[in-house]
This record gives sequence, C-alpha cells and structure tokens, in this order.
Amino acid sequence: QDQLVESGGGLVQPMGSMRLSCAASGRTFSGYAMAWFRQAPGKERQFVAATNSDWSGSRTYYADSVEGRFTLSRDNAKNTMYLQMNSLKPEDTAVYYCAATRNFKIASMTWVTEYEYWGQGTQVTVSS
Repeated sequence: QDQLVESGGGLVQPMGSMRLSCAASGRTFSGYAMAWFRQAPGKERQFVAATNSDWSGSRTYYADSVEGRFTLSRDNAKNTMYLQMNSLKPEDTAVYYCAATRNFKIASMTWVTEYEYWGQGTQVTVSS
C-alpha cells in the first residue's frame, strides 16, 4: 500500500525549532513532487512548501509566511522528506500534512486538489 506518514510534531515554545519527517512506503516517490501543507482549526488547508525535480535540477518553493524560517529537504535514498521549522510562532500552530503528486505544475502547486497522496498529519503546537 502506498502511503505517506508524518512524524515529529508536538509542543514547542515560540521562537523554538522542530523538524517534521514524511516517510513514504509502498512505491518510490523519488519521481514525484512533494509538499507540506498545514491546517489550523477552523481554517482551510494551506500550502507551506513544495519541492520538484526536472531535467534542469531540483527546486523548492515556500509560502511567504514561512520563507526564511522553514526549510524543506528530501532524501530519496530513504524515501523521506523533512521540514525544518525555526523561529516558530503561535500562528504556525496547525496539523501539518505531507503530500505527493506526479503532475507538478507551478501555477497550481498551492492547490490541495493537485496532490494524489496525503499523509494523516501531525500536530504542531507553538505555545508558551
């Protein structure tokens, strides 16, 4: 069964750091674009970051709200993607999801509907 499993969430103080992992199993996701989304209570799921590789190389994209604080990386040998989150703010509190798609398009990379595979999510709470 093809699946994505997030881990690494929990409670962290403001300005703290946390690293999330997204482990893929079943198929190899190395040929897929992968992304992180998050969903706060009562709000829609929101794009955080994405990475895609093509003939010209690998690129990573970030939402303005996390640019400079979050870093997405992936280890294809381990079939795992990471999200390093620094300088965390209370407004970063959300359930964080990883996602994957074979049909990556820059114009629609922030759309939830563009991703075929999703993890179950991991809770991140930023609070003192």
